[in-house]
Amino acid sequence: MNYKDYYDILGVKRDASAAEIKKAYRKLARKYHPDVNPEDKTTEERFKDINEAYEVLSDKEKREKYDRFGAQWRQYERAGGRPENFDWAQWQTQPGGGTGYRNVTPEEFEQMFGGAGGFSDFFETLFGGATGPAGARYRTDFGGATFRQPRTRRSAGRDLEHQIDVTLEEAFHGSTRSIQYEGGRTIQARVPRGVQTGSRIRLSGQGEPGVGGGEAGNLYLVVRVLPHDVFTREGDDLHVTVPVDLYTAILGGSIAVSSLDRQVRLTIPAETDSGRVFRLSGLGMPLLQDSEKRGDLFATVQVQLPANLTEREQELFRELKELRD
Repeated sequence: MNYKDYYDILGVKRDASAAEIKKAYRKLARKYHPDVNPEDKTTEERFKDINEAYEVLSDKEKREKYDRFGAQWRQYERAGGRPENFDWAQWQTQPGGGTGYRNVTPEEFEQMFGGAGGFSDFFETLFGGATGPAGARYRTDFGGATFRQPRTRRSAGRDLEHQIDVTLEEAFHGSTRSIQYEGGRTIQARVPRGVQTGSRIRLSGQGEPGVGGGEAGNLYLVVRVLPHDVFTREGDDLHVTVPVDLYTAILGGSIAVSSLDRQVRLTIPAETDSGRVFRLSGLGMPLLQDSEKRGDLFATVQVQLPANLTEREQELFRELKELRD
């Protein structure tokens, strides 16, 4: 007989917390799930052991019972004892008590521990029939020495979320990103045009694998658009500050204004104040639901004063000041 060390199966210490046990289980269950490793038949047995270990160690009462039994069994085994001679009195059903070990012959005992595959029937008997975390139901009927193989219930995998950062240019043009997420999995994902901070991109069937043939969950990419050095985004609109020299602001003229995909000429009327905002229709971000349509670009004028004036220029400005006075 081979004693199953549940702590070793999950790779945790014997004093591990409930959170540590759960974390270890989830990591191993993803790694060894049969749907993730269809070509490796050994992973199915490993997956069953992982579920059995978690079924016991995640339950406070079962864990205490397992710790007490395990210590006694190992001591007995190391002393050279035979399975059929072990004292099972403390595990037997007491009058008025709950389910326990009862009426098992040495032959049945050897059958339980020597059976291939499935959850350990012996420990199932010790802890009673239950439904494990992955939906595996296991039960033993000792009345006729019948041993049933575990049955796996079908259940869908859970949805996963993963945050991705994109530049404003990527949000404008769209892009394809290589995403590495939970469990070290990598997938190519398309980022559509017009995504905003908070947008969720659904990748069907790329979440946690299902159990027993159940559908896999979805992977949701949660987008965060990074700040831009030139443009500020508000919804589907863009805002930009454009410098305008003093003479153009006073006399009027035109200046070049760049959007994310092209450059246009903006007419500046005479006597334009600094801070005036001009709206350029259709030069903002593409709409997420209809990328053929776009928001607007709002250009804010910032009048630039001339610097390093010559004596003649200063003189002319003084003359202008006298005229205005």
